[in-house]
Amino acid sequence: MAEKLTTDHIGGSGSDHSPSLSKDDPLGVLLKLPDPDEGLSEEERLKLDRKVMRKVDFWLIPWLCLLYLISFLDRTNIGNAKIEGLQTDLNMTSNQYNLTLTVFFITYSLVEPATQVLLKWLKPSIFLPIIMIAWAICMTCMGLVHNFSGLLASRFFLGLAEAGLFPGVQFYLSCWYKRSEFGIRSAIFFSAAALAGSFGGLLAAAIAKMDGVGGKPGWAWIFILEGLATIVVGIASFWMVQDFPDEAKFLTDDERRRVLRRLAADKQGSSKHEDFKSAYIWQVVKDWKTYTGMITYMGCDGVLYAFSLFVPTIIKNLGYTSTRAQLLTVPPYAIAAVVTVIVGYVADRTQKRGIINMTMSMFGIIGFAMLISTSNPSVQYAGVYIAALGIYPCISNTITWTANNVEGVYARGVALGFVIGWGNLNGIVSSNIYRQADAPRFIPGHAVCILYEALFLFGGSLVQHIGLRIENKRKREGKYDYLVEGKSEEEIDALGDKRPDFMYTL
Repeated sequence: MAEKLTTDHIGGSGSDHSPSLSKDDPLGVLLKLPDPDEGLSEEERLKLDRKVMRKVDFWLIPWLCLLYLISFLDRTNIGNAKIEGLQTDLNMTSNQYNLTLTVFFITYSLVEPATQVLLKWLKPSIFLPIIMIAWAICMTCMGLVHNFSGLLASRFFLGLAEAGLFPGVQFYLSCWYKRSEFGIRSAIFFSAAALAGSFGGLLAAAIAKMDGVGGKPGWAWIFILEGLATIVVGIASFWMVQDFPDEAKFLTDDERRRVLRRLAADKQGSSKHEDFKSAYIWQVVKDWKTYTGMITYMGCDGVLYAFSLFVPTIIKNLGYTSTRAQLLTVPPYAIAAVVTVIVGYVADRTQKRGIINMTMSMFGIIGFAMLISTSNPSVQYAGVYIAALGIYPCISNTITWTANNVEGVYARGVALGFVIGWGNLNGIVSSNIYRQADAPRFIPGHAVCILYEALFLFGGSLVQHIGLRIENKRKREGKYDYLVEGKSEEEIDALGDKRPDFMYTL
């Protein structure tokens, strides 16, 4: 079993000791951890560095992607169930159906900021499996309901249970990777959402063939089977989900030292332990970047949910059968998944996340403009492809941008909670802009998506990009040097990203 690294052993060398971190340990102390690569050349160090990060990738990324694929599938498969007769069988009006979508986002959004603290307190290997099993039970119950009230209650608790996964994993990954490495991992992780949309259409088309089995309609089996599968994965996650770097059981003592030292050298507060303090919340509340991040994220996240919840309906209203409509949702999501990973790679290499957001938002604007401007099915279907490119890559890019520019483990977690929570709260808007009365053009819904992409995603990214350029210029000119005068190393570390030597990612 891996031993937790503590500063009790700092001063030892090699692997004779098992160093770890005290709870108030500054970053400077982290760099004084015994260097497992002492005496090696830079080339040899880089080789070992790459080896340990490949190992980290192998243990973390595939399973986390599976968890998010299941999560996104479970929250959006109601769109697939709708075109298989959910609304008709439960005698729901269009407003009642939209309310079942809305109530999910209310609970999902409001508890997200608190989940970051719970994840840190309970540890990922406990917190993530527990919430998975909880939402799996809610999902299974959705297949057993007989009326609107039952579905509404199930969606309410589904939002409550799922709230901790996405912001929790983004925060968790930021505690493992340097700022220049986080983007591509976040993009790969979020590409699971696009794959969920693609896979969800195929799965729904297959499961719907069970219509009548056990006296249940096809849409009910979509919920039941996917819920039961989630329970199995949730139980397995107690063994598959890893904890934070200083407690990682799959790493040797030297490998844990190596991960912690490289994070410290990157000036990441994620590499140290902290006790939670209310000051971290106020630090985030008073930071202007929190609000530009919230505005930017709502610009892509609000559109994401509108897109994922209603694409099956939009395609079906182009004149296709329910089965073909399910299958036609597959290619746009698959393309979006590939582009999301490519954009994540480019963003890590260029570190121009704001410019990338603004560029990709233009695809979203063009795609929805194609949907709103014509009733030609071929043009509208092409618009679905292009719109997806303006949504999915920006989600992971914006989250990474936020994480890159907040130093301190709890401060980063709280900031991500605020940004992601506010973005998901806009799912309430997304759930109500595509009304059946507006079919087949859905002009009001497409118009709102264009507004979100142009005003919030593009505009928010532009404002934050300019603001960060100004801050970096001031730091280079020494205008913040007074903040560190006469202060100890620990006091300087407490400044977080306000440190004069911390340069923001643009």
